[in-house]
Amino acid sequence: MYPLRQNGPPILMTELYILLQRLLPAFALGRFVHWLSRRRNPWLKNLLIRGFIRLYAVDTAEAERSVPDGYASFNDFFTRRLKTGARPVDPAPEALSCPADGRIHAAGQIRDGQLLQAKGMYFETAELCGDPSLAAAYSEGSFVTVYLAPYNYHRVHAPLSGTLRSMQYLPGARLAVNQTTAAAVPRLFSRNERLACHFDADWGPFTVVLVGALNVASISTAWAGEVLPLAPRHARSWSYPDASGPRLQRGDELGHFNLGSTVILLLPPDTIQLDAGLRDGETVRVGQRLGRLAPPHLA
Repeated sequence: MYPLRQNGPPILMTELYILLQRLLPAFALGRFVHWLSRRRNPWLKNLLIRGFIRLYAVDTAEAERSVPDGYASFNDFFTRRLKTGARPVDPAPEALSCPADGRIHAAGQIRDGQLLQAKGMYFETAELCGDPSLAAAYSEGSFVTVYLAPYNYHRVHAPLSGTLRSMQYLPGARLAVNQTTAAAVPRLFSRNERLACHFDADWGPFTVVLVGALNVASISTAWAGEVLPLAPRHARSWSYPDASGPRLQRGDELGHFNLGSTVILLLPPDTIQLDAGLRDGETVRVGQRLGRLAPPHLA
């Protein structure tokens, strides 16, 4: 028998799963998925949409348009908007709003500049952000990591009101970001391809990091359009001095993924009190309260 990992798959099976990911031509596969997901041939895109719905038991009742005929391509469906009112934002002005539909992977305090990835595994805030000077603001602060499964709504929304001050694309791997991989691959979120969006609120900074994954062939923002894929793949930064960046209100659309990934919120110390009932593995939705601004801060 395979040796068993407590509350998880056999160790040998996990190692084979990770090895397979490393052997896959992830970026060639991503380019192919990017191309295929944007084909507008009616029979092909309908086949892809219907197959995906069956495979992942996708709930289409909240989709803004009829499925599949209302969508021009598979990607159009995957990045679908929802009907008006489907994701109400907590009305309390001090609420920290959930940025995405998904599951809480981890949440809590940043200790000595490190975030919890999985039991016994941590990674550096500075590496995740790609800029130690920006990461320093979150030392001893708090974080929330939300994992998006393929069946989830894949648009990301602003958790708080703020003005974009900079954005960084950080190239890296495209490993899966599910629970199995996160528990087995050190520094998974800081080694995967990602986009870090740094905001200034009236009370201080906060950062939203969109982490790429296997088959994630695109990340887009509401203000810059499609940021990934980039060719050639190299680190890139955008700066918005003197408050010239876009201003987002809490709950506004921030961007979207293609084919599932992870959102990580970074919050400075003494500003946010995460809700005591927030638990790893909890299912969450856009607009749901995750915590509150600590007095005397306001959203």
